[in-house]
Amino acid sequence: MLREQLSRVLFRKDDYAMRQGILKLLAIKDSDVRLLTLEQCRDAVDKGLHAGGAFSSIIPLVALFYGGFIDVDIEDPTRRGQDIFTLSKGHAVAALAAIYAELGYFDRKTLKNSRSFASILNGHPGPILPGIHIATGPMGQGFGVAQGFAIAGRTSPRFDSYCMTGDGELQEGPIWEAVMYAGQNHLDNLCVLVDRNNGQLDLHTRMVFPMPELETVFRSFGWQTHTVDATQFDGVVAALESFRFGPRNGMPTAIICNSRKGFGSFSDFLNRHKVTLPDSLIAQEYALQSEERQARIKEFALYCERLAGSAEGEATRDALVEAAHRMHLEIDWDSPAERSVTTVVGPVLTRRAPARTKRIAYDAKLLPQLDRKKEYAASDIVTGAMKVFARDAGVVSIDADLASTSGLEAGVAAVDQRRALNVGVAEANMMLIGEAFAALGCNTWVSTFCPFFDWKVLRRIAVGAQERQEAIEAPDGWLSEGHGLDLTFLATAANFETRTNGATHMGNDDSTTFDAVAHLKIIDVSCPQQLLAIMRWIMEGNRGLVYLRVMRTGSAVLYGSDYVFAFGRGHRLLSSAADRATIISSGRGVHEAIAAAAQCAAAGIPVGVVDMPSIDEELLLELYSSGQLLLLAEQNNGYIWQNFLKVLYRKRVRVKPDGWGKIVTLNTLKRDGQPQFIHSGTYEELIAAFDLTPDAIARTVLTWKENR
Repeated sequence: MLREQLSRVLFRKDDYAMRQGILKLLAIKDSDVRLLTLEQCRDAVDKGLHAGGAFSSIIPLVALFYGGFIDVDIEDPTRRGQDIFTLSKGHAVAALAAIYAELGYFDRKTLKNSRSFASILNGHPGPILPGIHIATGPMGQGFGVAQGFAIAGRTSPRFDSYCMTGDGELQEGPIWEAVMYAGQNHLDNLCVLVDRNNGQLDLHTRMVFPMPELETVFRSFGWQTHTVDATQFDGVVAALESFRFGPRNGMPTAIICNSRKGFGSFSDFLNRHKVTLPDSLIAQEYALQSEERQARIKEFALYCERLAGSAEGEATRDALVEAAHRMHLEIDWDSPAERSVTTVVGPVLTRRAPARTKRIAYDAKLLPQLDRKKEYAASDIVTGAMKVFARDAGVVSIDADLASTSGLEAGVAAVDQRRALNVGVAEANMMLIGEAFAALGCNTWVSTFCPFFDWKVLRRIAVGAQERQEAIEAPDGWLSEGHGLDLTFLATAANFETRTNGATHMGNDDSTTFDAVAHLKIIDVSCPQQLLAIMRWIMEGNRGLVYLRVMRTGSAVLYGSDYVFAFGRGHRLLSSAADRATIISSGRGVHEAIAAAAQCAAAGIPVGVVDMPSIDEELLLELYSSGQLLLLAEQNNGYIWQNFLKVLYRKRVRVKPDGWGKIVTLNTLKRDGQPQFIHSGTYEELIAAFDLTPDAIARTVLTWKENR
């Protein structure tokens, strides 16, 4: 209700008196936020504060949250239809935390002991903190997520997306991927506040990379821009007024807020990026800020006294008292000599969010029916299935100029092209938009080639996903079941599937690299029917972050229509009590393993085949204990192999004297076990080069038996 109430009194063009009073109240709020920010530094575990960027951001943040512009539901920050704020320059978290504590997202005691391991208030914001939707801190990423919120906000219920970024952050490439997309797609419900404080970490007095005229640059990408003096409220308020209450013209808005590092502090010690303040300096700064607040209260009181004497003036003064109340200020005019204006922090209003139902509704009879005598490309399966799944409005897809290989866009767009996005060659932006939709509760799919997913973005998304889960599991957390991220990374052209594109495009190392990202479920698909079952599994909801590797060209169907996927379960495709060896593989390698097993059987050696789309620890231990030869044949740098080693170590399995002699690996690692990138070629060339043809696999088994 904050925006609705204040807009009635703040933005009447003919009410100059009311407007000036509101600006004076905002100046008092400015002091309040600075004092609460200093309290955080005083009570922080390391007495630390990202002071420069926090202080320069306070005037724009105060104008936004107390000026009647942003419409938020503090009781339920997850309710669709309210505006969303994203602090892309996460280092300014102390200023935002001060505001959120005042508004009632969390208790004031949360501001104490910040930056400690035990605190939910860290040096950067994340969704473990009530009211925060994503984790930010790594530069250049929150902006793109805010753009994703704006895309969602164009549908019903409509809402605006606000974001604060810094001029140092504008040196990051993903920022400009989002700027281009937002302008091209007319996101006129997106407002970005650029804290141009002309400094950064290494050089707090100037930029490492000289920035061009930002207003001109944003305009060139189709943005509406304002350049304001952010050392006072007038210009910032006017620019926000233009965005919020002016006509929408199909252009996103950038407000360039000119300030300097540490603005509003009394000691130049706070002008730096990050500081550790001694108690004496904190006390000095706190005292001076308190004096400044009193001076602003006196100025406001004198202004109100001048309004007295006329009915219109008295009405304005009463309206200002009401406006102050909505700014968490209580005014007591009963004792004019004291001029009492008290800051009200809280009370806590945010409650645990209602649970979300994440299951996608669909008619299973409409899904593709596969003929085991035919071959199918993964993209065809995805397109056919998405035409069914996307009938539920909760399904969203984003491609990065490789939609023909994923099949996502064709499937979702057949139902609703507004939910089938293509960001062009901008993989980071693709992932950021996907995170935004996932944070809003959608079952979101993003897709590109395996090597093109941005590790830095993926890692930050995973951090936010973990913090969401922590908030769900905490007894006093603000999130509940169903508020995790359901985000699938559809990784096309896995293993040898890229073929003749070039070494940079070969996906032989992505799974081993991303295996270190916490909370990421890695799946390697071997069969069209298996892919369909995996998609159905994901559509059940609450599956988290899924990295789904699929083949590019067609393959035979290995499983029947009754196949059900379960993460962490491998499958014995060929097995008998007489087996002398078992070949373990995933992806297209499973097809080669089956052909190799047939050759071994013809030579009188029964061999089993295990498909391991995801790591099945129990099955790996069972196979190891069987005493058979285990041949791990993988068209990558040994994803199953490295996990097998971890399982043996973690389970403290005693290695038998000849145990290692019964494990043979064929993969793309070098002979000394070191990883490598591989040059492209035809599929036939590649499996031959790495001894992964059926003949080579069978020969390895037979040779090992002969030598034993």
